[in-house]
Amino acid sequence: MATPASAADPGMAFKILLSCPDGLPRSRVRTFPFLLASLPIACPFGCVERRLPPPAVSSIGPPRGGKNDFCQSSWCELKVLVKFDRSFDRIPHPDAALEESISEIWNQSLQQNPSLYSGTKFRYGGNALHYKDGSNHGHEYCVSLHLGLTDYRTFVGTNLNPSWEKFLVPSEDDSVRCQHMSDPLGNGAIVETSDEKIIVLQRSYNVVDFPGYYVFPGGHSEPQEIGIMGHQTDGDFACLTERVSQEMFDGIIREVVEETGVPASSLTDPVYIGVSRREVNVRSTAFFFTKCNIDSSGVNELYSRAQDGYESTKLYAVSVEELQGMRQRMPGCHNGGIALYESMRNAAKKS
Repeated sequence: MATPASAADPGMAFKILLSCPDGLPRSRVRTFPFLLASLPIACPFGCVERRLPPPAVSSIGPPRGGKNDFCQSSWCELKVLVKFDRSFDRIPHPDAALEESISEIWNQSLQQNPSLYSGTKFRYGGNALHYKDGSNHGHEYCVSLHLGLTDYRTFVGTNLNPSWEKFLVPSEDDSVRCQHMSDPLGNGAIVETSDEKIIVLQRSYNVVDFPGYYVFPGGHSEPQEIGIMGHQTDGDFACLTERVSQEMFDGIIREVVEETGVPASSLTDPVYIGVSRREVNVRSTAFFFTKCNIDSSGVNELYSRAQDGYESTKLYAVSVEELQGMRQRMPGCHNGGIALYESMRNAAKKS
């Protein structure tokens, strides 16, 4: 699903890379990642994988009980999984001059803002859907996110490069098209207050990316939070994958708390509703939905004491109708967040 760019602001355009209108919770049981290189479609425990670019390998394996125990008892607990692997890292561009421009852009940015730091980020490398039944469009499924590593320096030098389009590869496959991009996976939260308002922030004019625009609370899940500084060559890969999967959910709660000031205890455990990509700068963001047991006036009071006040200047608590009026000043990836939220609402009405 894609939307055309506005004539006034092409930065509004987005593409939905994955929609999960039912809202998927975090996984509650241990995962068993392994490669199924010799099994291109069917998983060994009888579930069917619908491949989305890049070509996917299942990141779930049979638990000790075998096929039946997995499909009958554990399936409902396996919802959002992660395949974390260096194969999903960025591929350098063959044009040496274009690669060199990454350092040039970063050095220019440092001169303008010496406080910039090139932190490690998770890179979005695609996704796959795994179905419980024997079809490729069943009602019970889980999602496997494919993640590599990148950093903020490379993000500034590729995605935010004035010549960012030169890094793209002509392809219908999104993972191939963006293989030379940093593409760190951002996160965003649709936070609904107890009086059914949606929290929106206005970005500071100090930030590099879309200053002054309206956005949902969010940022990035952080590899450093779970002790990842690079790809490990040995150790418990299953445990590592599990930690990365949990960080996808812990990270969005952390961002909401830091950016709005609401306590974590006031938020429900988030559910994953999909990934949207802004067409300008091909910026990917995973979106989650959570409810807050504080009303909009209370949230506004807490915002004044928020830990992360640098990136935003004002908090709005708006109705769904008012949210539509803010779309003209929202980056495309966050416009995509609205589309994902609308899909979730529509699915809830039908159920």
